[in-house]
Amino acid sequence: MSRIGRMPITVPAGVTVDIAEGNVVTVKGPKGTLTKQLHGDMIIKQESGVVTVARPSEDKAHKSLHGLTRSLLHNMVVGVTDGFSKELEINGVGYRAQMQGKTLVLNLGYSHPVEYSPVEGITIECPSQTSIIVKGADKQTVGQVAAEIREKRGPEPYKGKGIKYVSEHIIRKEGKAGKAKK
Repeated sequence: MSRIGRMPITVPAGVTVDIAEGNVVTVKGPKGTLTKQLHGDMIIKQESGVVTVARPSEDKAHKSLHGLTRSLLHNMVVGVTDGFSKELEINGVGYRAQMQGKTLVLNLGYSHPVEYSPVEGITIECPSQTSIIVKGADKQTVGQVAAEIREKRGPEPYKGKGIKYVSEHIIRKEGKAGKAKK
C-alpha cells in the first residue's frame, strides 16, 4: 500500500472540492479556483469533508499513480487555502529588479533591460532591488515562473553572480591558477 496515497485529505472550511466525470477535480477556495484532469483509473471519493484516493488494482502503474494522484489533490487544496511562493535572490554589481505595473524589469548586465510578464494567477513582488517573490495557488506554475526568471541569468560558479533561489547553494570554483613566468 502506498504510504502517501492512503493518507486522507481533510478539506478545510471555506474550500469546496467537486469531482466530475473522468476525474476532473475542481477545488475552490479563498485564493482562487484550480481545475485538474487526474488519471481516470484512480478512484477519488469525497465523504464528510475528507477526500480519499484508492487504486483499482495492484498493478505497478496503479501503485505509482496512487501516491501521485493524492499529492496533486493535496497540493490543490493547500494552494487555494495558503498558496505557494518561491523566493529568488539577485547577486552581482548593478544587477537589480523592479516592478513596472505587473511587469518585472530586470537589469542583469545585458545591454538592455529584460522584461518578464507573469502568467494569469501568479503575482510577483520585489521587496528590495535584489529579491523577487513569486506567489500563486498552483504549485507547478509558481515553480515554472520562478525557473523562467532564474533562467534569465543563472548563477555562475566563479563569482556567484546571477539569479538564484534563496535556499540554493552555489558550488564555487577556483579561478585560473596562472602560470609562473620565467
